[in-house]
Amino acid sequence: MQEQAWTSEASRTAASNLLDSVVQAGDWETTSQLLFGKHNTERQPGVLGSILEILQSDLKRDSWKRNQATKHVFAWILMQVGRPWLTDYLEKVFPPSLLMSDDYCTDNQVLGVRCLNHIVLNVPAADLCQYNRAQVLYHALFNHLYTSEPQLIEVVLPCLIDLLPVLEKDPACTGLPRKPNRYDEVLRLTLTHMEMEHKLALRSVYAKFLEHFIEKMGIVIVRHLKRLERVIIGYLEISDGPEEQTRLAILDALEKTLLIAWPRMECRLSALVQSLLRLLCDLSTESIPPAVREELVTKATHCLLLLDHCTQGKLKMLLKDVDSSCTSTYVLRCIETVTMAQR
Repeated sequence: MQEQAWTSEASRTAASNLLDSVVQAGDWETTSQLLFGKHNTERQPGVLGSILEILQSDLKRDSWKRNQATKHVFAWILMQVGRPWLTDYLEKVFPPSLLMSDDYCTDNQVLGVRCLNHIVLNVPAADLCQYNRAQVLYHALFNHLYTSEPQLIEVVLPCLIDLLPVLEKDPACTGLPRKPNRYDEVLRLTLTHMEMEHKLALRSVYAKFLEHFIEKMGIVIVRHLKRLERVIIGYLEISDGPEEQTRLAILDALEKTLLIAWPRMECRLSALVQSLLRLLCDLSTESIPPAVREELVTKATHCLLLLDHCTQGKLKMLLKDVDSSCTSTYVLRCIETVTMAQR
């Protein structure tokens, strides 16, 4: 049913019709119910166990690459099964998913990580931690952070974000003093890579997930503010295309940082304000769609307003010294918004 090299539109349509006929003939309501069964007064088992049993011989380390369709069949079936039924089949779906994610081929790695992420989201934490599965998965995903493939990083980062609450307590509730843990380990490596990265596609992927990571860490993000500040300033300086996805994502990350770590922002006021005003000046000369430009201006203005609140109005005093005769209209409009705002 998937679009692959060995399928055509006719074959996919025929497969879909056949599956619908099987569901209807068995008096099932959905494909998912066909797989995991009915759990009413008269429990009727599904076919998932039997299918996984058949696939096991083709999903071993020395055989899973012989038939390229097998991994896609396995992944598709896995994605149809959620809580609480997936737990019963964890021993059969976890090893093949980990095996695919550990391959040298990027496409196989991406498929494996997607399967693992589905498992993390649909299996209770206690079952994931049993037999040290969660720890093994963490190390496998952490090693993937050293890759330079954007499509792999795009699935690894959200999987890590979903896995860390299984291994660690909420950073906001770990007691005092809050000791560094795996959250800090992942963010430290991610920020290091972000700071050195020059590929626009990879920069965009990193930026997209930065806000989620900051939100997860909460106030303990203050441990990483020095490096985070350098990343934010560096990413605001470079345009990544007409849609400006990277800059928009970084402004969201900056806004989240200001809301969470506001007591530590006064000493960073000068650097952040210069970066935001430089961005507004660049927008007046860069050729980007008007809607995108307006969104960037709005987000940058909001960040300046938050900075003013963080510093008890000191930003207003600094902005009054700006020479209005040599600045762009976007800068002037932003300065007016900030200086006229009521605390």
